[in-house]
Order: sequence, then structure tokens, then C-alpha cells
Amino acid sequence: MDIEKVKEKLKTMLSEKRYNHSLGVMKCAKELARIYGENEEDAEFTGLIHDIAKEVPKEQIEEYIGSGKIKIDEIEKINMGLVHAKLGAYIAKAEFNVSEKIQNAIAYHTTGHKDMDTFAKIIYIADKIEENRTYEHVDELREMAKKDLDSAILFTLDFTIQKNIAKKALIHPDTVDLRNALLMKA
Repeated sequence: MDIEKVKEKLKTMLSEKRYNHSLGVMKCAKELARIYGENEEDAEFTGLIHDIAKEVPKEQIEEYIGSGKIKIDEIEKINMGLVHAKLGAYIAKAEFNVSEKIQNAIAYHTTGHKDMDTFAKIIYIADKIEENRTYEHVDELREMAKKDLDSAILFTLDFTIQKNIAKKALIHPDTVDLRNALLMKA
């Protein structure tokens, strides 16, 4: 896979801000892959394309859903912002013939999933801590991610769940299931 060609394609699909975020995730995912013994090239590529569907127009998303190319649950019907992960996995397979491992990492990067492998966890946390992120505790979280991936994800999940509770927003069951699985593992 020629990463430069993929970058050029993404520039036509994403806003400058989203493209720069994708470059940050690409860089962070590669670094974490090196630390955790995962394939650095795959992590770099997956980090780059993880948000490939983030700016797909709602009408086009509805076409993918209507055609049965992707299936969404009740919470995703209400919060369409979550759908880009599943759609991104579908597009990555269609455009780049990626492996199931890469598809899963893209599909799980927003809500998480209890069955995430180390590779998917790397993409998940890289999305949250890449160099362009500036929220409270992100520097602490970056250091944590280099030492203990599960602790960093748990910290992120707790932060996300608390934020959603404060907003009276729905919490996707995959997020809760992942949190519970990490706590039971610990």
C-alpha cells in the first residue's frame, strides 16, 4: 500500500482539520505499535484511514444503511456520529482490501468493543491522544498509553462515560462492555 497515494486520496475526502487529525493518529499508532510489538506499517496505515468515513454526507450514509452494506443498532440510529466507524471499516475493505484485523480496529475506534485485540486498542487510544488533541489530562494519558494500554483505555472510557452522563447522552453498550471487560481482567 503506497501511503502517499492514500494520503492524496484522503485529502480529497476530509477537511484539513480531519486530515491533520488522521496524520496525528497515524504517527501515534505507529509509535504505540512499536512499543506493544504490533505491525508498525499496519498501525500507521490504519491510523491514517481510521476516519475515512467521518465526513461522508448523511444522505450517503443512509444509502449504505438502506442497501444493507452496513448494519447499525438503535443507539447509532439516534447518534449518527457513531456510524462513521462501521462505515469506515466497510469503505476500507472496499477501497483498500484491508484485513479483518484492520477492519475491526476501524470499526471499534469510536465506541470500543470488549473483543478488541492489542492492535485495535492501539488505534482506539491513538485516536484519543494524538498530538493535536488538547483536552484536560491528555498529556498524562499519552504517558499512560506508553506504559499500560488497558489503563489508558479505562481512563478514557471513564472520562467519556462521565461526560456523556453529564450531557444526559446515550452510552453505547460496546463502551460499557469494554469497560467491564477491562475491569474484570484487572
